[in-house]
Amino acid sequence: MKDRTWLRLTPGRTALLAMGALALNGCSNPPTEAPPAKPAVVAAAPAAPEVPAAPAEPKPVDPAKLLAPFKLAPVKDAPQVQDTEVRIALGRMLFHDPRLSKNHDISCNTCHNLATFGVDNKALSDGHRGQKGTRNSPTVYNAANHVAQFWDGRAPTLEVQAEGPIFNPVEMAMPDDKRLVATLNSIPQYVKHFKQAFPGEKKPVTAGNAARAIAAFERQLTTPSRFDQFLAGEQAALTEAERRGLELFVSSGCTTCHNGPAVGGTSFQKLGLIEEWPHLADKGRFDVTRNEEDQAKFRVPTLRNVDKTGPYLHDGSVQALPEMVRLMAKHQLGKTLKDSEVEDVVAFLRSLTGELPQHYLAPPELPKSTRKTPEPDPS
Repeated sequence: MKDRTWLRLTPGRTALLAMGALALNGCSNPPTEAPPAKPAVVAAAPAAPEVPAAPAEPKPVDPAKLLAPFKLAPVKDAPQVQDTEVRIALGRMLFHDPRLSKNHDISCNTCHNLATFGVDNKALSDGHRGQKGTRNSPTVYNAANHVAQFWDGRAPTLEVQAEGPIFNPVEMAMPDDKRLVATLNSIPQYVKHFKQAFPGEKKPVTAGNAARAIAAFERQLTTPSRFDQFLAGEQAALTEAERRGLELFVSSGCTTCHNGPAVGGTSFQKLGLIEEWPHLADKGRFDVTRNEEDQAKFRVPTLRNVDKTGPYLHDGSVQALPEMVRLMAKHQLGKTLKDSEVEDVVAFLRSLTGELPQHYLAPPELPKSTRKTPEPDPS
């Protein structure tokens, strides 16, 4: 709402208003008595200087109304066995090790760069021999709060997801488990780390255990932000523009899909729910379930760090965050947002940019090969 400026009545203005009131009340007839003597002219006192009003304090936001959608129970996938520090450390090494790829040139971190908010900021990532897939690489940060992994949700857990890219011929392109295990067994320090991370197993070096270790590490990748401080009750954690954006985000219905601790990732939704999305060829979750109701449905992405993780959508086709906000409002909600509303929503979304775990950003020292490691295969 725009501020209103009220009229300040100075002595001169008061006299003018009184004269106008007399005219409006029928006092324009000639007087019946002689006019009174002309009063002596008295110099008007100077008007008091106007004192600017103090800026109004922002009204407290009702947590029950605005913050409830973000406090839903997390869908975080829990490991069957408690993650240990040894297993997390092993997973960190494997996450950064390009020897898990066929040509020893691509690691998990290549497409999910931890130093750049878990993405490579490309529409489609470069895989084995420069091949490109058909879907954008989503951020690995806060992925443990997703109902499932990948845009189509084909991996129910982080463990299942971690194996996928290693054996995908377009991505890391390892031909099979045998080749992966042979590579890891050729590195004595890895053999030692696997034994420590998976005690009691006769043959701990397996593709499945490699995936479990990577998943254990990925569960540590969270990014607390100023919005979390606001959720905890610190009203000053957000600016006025950010709070306006939050209120519009909630009142417009965005939290129907973008809810929970990750501000998304809790459901599958149709792209183009209200207005059909133009030129959409990807069938989304339908490719997994073959259920007609899943046509054009995708797992809702997290909005944490969304200002840093573009380009956007499953195919990376939208470059700018303000444009993404406009498109979502139009196609998912049937709303046309004003420029000022887009600015406020974007301001709120930027408050979701969190702190990266500095102790995980630099690649760890990787185990050295002391035996003959299977040669890279560029084919």
